[in-house]
Amino acid sequence: MAEPDENFQNIVKIVQVLLVADKDKSTITPALISEKIDLVILMNPQWAEDLDREGVIDELIRRNSQWIGQDTSLVSDVGHEDWLNSSRKQNWRYWQRYREWLEKKLSWKAIEALDKSSDSVLALLEDPTRTGRWDRRGLVVGHVQSGKTGNYTGLICKAADAGYKIIIVLAGLHNNLRSQTQIRLEEGFLGYETLTDRDIKSLLGVGEIDSDKEIHPNCATNRSNSGDFSKRVARNLAVSPEERPWLFVVKKNKTVLRELLKWIQNHAADTNLAASEGLAESHDDLPKVKKIVTKLPLLIIDDEADHASVDTQEQVFDAEGNPDDEHLPTTINRLIRRILHSFSKSAYVGYTATPFANIFIHERGETRDEGPDLFPSSFIINLAAPSNYIGPSKVFGLMNQEGLRSGLPLVRLVDDYATEDGRNGWMPQQHKNGHRPLHNGTENLPPSIIKAIDSFVLTCAVRQLDGQANEHCSMLVHVTRFNSVQKEVCRQVEEHIRHMRQRLHRNIEHEMILQRLKALWEEDFKPTSQAIRSIQPDQTSKGNVTWDDIQAALFDTISDIEIRMINGTAKDALDYDEHKGTGLKVIAIGGDKLARGLTLEGLCVSYFLRASRMYDTLMQMGRWFGYRPGYLDLCRLYTTAELSEWFGHIADAAEELREEFDLMVASGATPREYGLKVQSHPVLMVTSRLKMRAARDLWLSFSGQLLETVVFHTQVSIIQSNLKTTIDLLESLGKPTEANPERQTSKGTQKWSGFLWRDGTAIQVVDFLDGYITHPSSYKVKSNLIAEFIRSMNEVGELTNWTIALIGGGKLSYHDLNNEIRIDTIKRSNNGSYDAPYSIGRLLSPRDEFIDSDSKSWDAALEITKKAWKPDSGRLRDDKLREPPDVPNGPAIRELRGKGADGIKPSRDRGLLFLYLLEPSEKGAKLIEGTPPVVAFAVSFPGSTAGKQVLYKVNSVEWHQWEREYGPAE
Repeated sequence: MAEPDENFQNIVKIVQVLLVADKDKSTITPALISEKIDLVILMNPQWAEDLDREGVIDELIRRNSQWIGQDTSLVSDVGHEDWLNSSRKQNWRYWQRYREWLEKKLSWKAIEALDKSSDSVLALLEDPTRTGRWDRRGLVVGHVQSGKTGNYTGLICKAADAGYKIIIVLAGLHNNLRSQTQIRLEEGFLGYETLTDRDIKSLLGVGEIDSDKEIHPNCATNRSNSGDFSKRVARNLAVSPEERPWLFVVKKNKTVLRELLKWIQNHAADTNLAASEGLAESHDDLPKVKKIVTKLPLLIIDDEADHASVDTQEQVFDAEGNPDDEHLPTTINRLIRRILHSFSKSAYVGYTATPFANIFIHERGETRDEGPDLFPSSFIINLAAPSNYIGPSKVFGLMNQEGLRSGLPLVRLVDDYATEDGRNGWMPQQHKNGHRPLHNGTENLPPSIIKAIDSFVLTCAVRQLDGQANEHCSMLVHVTRFNSVQKEVCRQVEEHIRHMRQRLHRNIEHEMILQRLKALWEEDFKPTSQAIRSIQPDQTSKGNVTWDDIQAALFDTISDIEIRMINGTAKDALDYDEHKGTGLKVIAIGGDKLARGLTLEGLCVSYFLRASRMYDTLMQMGRWFGYRPGYLDLCRLYTTAELSEWFGHIADAAEELREEFDLMVASGATPREYGLKVQSHPVLMVTSRLKMRAARDLWLSFSGQLLETVVFHTQVSIIQSNLKTTIDLLESLGKPTEANPERQTSKGTQKWSGFLWRDGTAIQVVDFLDGYITHPSSYKVKSNLIAEFIRSMNEVGELTNWTIALIGGGKLSYHDLNNEIRIDTIKRSNNGSYDAPYSIGRLLSPRDEFIDSDSKSWDAALEITKKAWKPDSGRLRDDKLREPPDVPNGPAIRELRGKGADGIKPSRDRGLLFLYLLEPSEKGAKLIEGTPPVVAFAVSFPGSTAGKQVLYKVNSVEWHQWEREYGPAE
């Protein structure tokens, strides 16, 4: 007899099929769903046993309320032949059984979107039956924890159906992630459990739908801790073109990839390289590409493609832009490229949520031994997220035109993990290996993590009472990268849970625990659930649980909670699978092993103190993004104010990057053009420089960019000097053109507090920038570099005229600029640590860039924004904002100024400089009393095709400063 869980899934799946068959899907109601349930039970009365009928209805209502965004693509058709049509897709059994398996878990809308999306990627690869040599390289960009694995599993199924014979999945750097990926591909593609003994194959996943052994793919790796590719595997492995496809799930590890390349050269390759492709003397100990595989088309899927795969060595190019073919790339990059170079028919698809480093790969990088670099020259696809995805834009919010941010009320700020100066305490930011976590001098947990654990206990209890007892529940504790410190934290958490368990079991000294939990329930959980239910009603708990219910379930709940350290072993990844059907309730304590790729099933509560400011690293650490069906309102993120601000800043930067992408898609640009555009992005410079730490030089163009100062000196003499430089500029400008500017738009009147000058010159702006002293840690904005760029643009007649805006907005009025100008200072909180400079998250409000425009320009920029816009839940603060935007975005405003539009001339001759005075008394600015305001500036550059660039150099001293400020590169 089928298990109750399986009955539930079967009924949901079949009822969904019946609902999809209805012509009018808008009339899907609980009554209609109940009617279809009755039909299904008539077919199989046994399924009615222990059926959670209300749960089936809730699940199908949730599924049918979803909507799916639209993917966007930048494509180059050079060397590509169209091939994928409906006739080629007939009788595709791998995809069909994967689709049927997904129907148990996903809505039909999500499955249709995945079908369409994976078709798009496959179509941009080559037909595996195409003769001759071909090579395609692409990048698929998803949102963090949004389902990239499901997307590439679909692609693998279709690629195998189409005729790709060798499929290699590069699955991270650690055993636990490789094992987790292997298990997921067993379920979605292989259809059987991979064990050391290959003769024993237990069916699972898609294998239970279609168990025909004639289509069982072969697999060279298994799910065990030692299941990666190795010499032992290579000795017993042989393939031929007639066999079923072969899957290799491997780590990005030098030893593993070397053995795989050896096997390809010694056992799979069938044709010697032509004399013209012969090799020079060996530069390293890695296997050389002496022969190629001509009969087996290759597909490489590179999961987390920005991590370890990118060549971080600087490649030299001559005056004509030709690469040095003797260049020696980094080892992992070298091996991946040599594997690709070993096949005459190959396709490479990278998957990542943080594509920054991939975009910085030189598009013409090539070497004799390795062939082309991994730049996604064929295509870049931005995957849209479904409406039930909870990502950075929802958790932390995006900056709107009024400069306000509105995220979900899930973040809880903590400040008791260290002493006020940040040097001591339970987990000071700069702690070292061997640190003993002490709170108030004792080996106790600080109150904030106790509250986080209490939140997890409450969440587990509510989910159990809501009918989700068999679902996984996880809590993440990520406070240190050192294993020795993690061990101490794990011990303290275990001790805390043991005491809670004992006191509740014996009813001794338990009143304090109950009182604490009840207060958290009444004061936090109930109002938060009510607030989120009004925003995301289809993702929240049922709302009918009382405190009495929770109290009755507490002991069983706490008894089920396990504490684990995540240390990179495969066992960590296997635990969820072993608890399938009962649900694992786990507090996972770890560091870097938790930071990338590894999914924590049913993650509810996170306690996160790590302070890396590298944009892609920090975003990848956000394991709490993803899908939270039926328990979103129960989720909590306990973190610092600084990290919360940084995540909001990253969300804004990532959104602007996608807006730039959309604009280029609308204009028909190629991946190469996008790469050149992104390489000068001021925010992404942090990632690019650290990911390419050996590259000392970078040519930058600031055209079409917005640059903001966010890091400032606290030395009074420098603050005074920058203020004097600003006063000199204002005095040279004379009387303002406008005071308190207003602009009429289709959205109403936009107003600013401040002054505007329209007749500034490049000389005046350059003098200001030459005189302004930026902080050494201001790697994104260097005033002298910007001044140099303006001079270079002046040579071609651009950026010769300037609009200067002095903008206020606070309550303190500063009177000493000159006799004409009095301005209000603005407030920006300090986000720096105790020994860091004064740093803020964001300076401009997005609407500020419109200060130099009129209603006609507003409408034209809005039209550009709308034309490029695609609905994507991963980029919305609120699903209620699904309609096209009603305000223009920054990239569209800058593009309009550079290109013009019907009836609007381009204004590439005009730049826009913003000046702000930051309030020195703002909390945390660390400025002494009587300090004058801190001058901040921003520059908005119109788009340009002039191609002018400036050289950005970094020396070794700056490297060390950079890494101290932003954290080590991965």
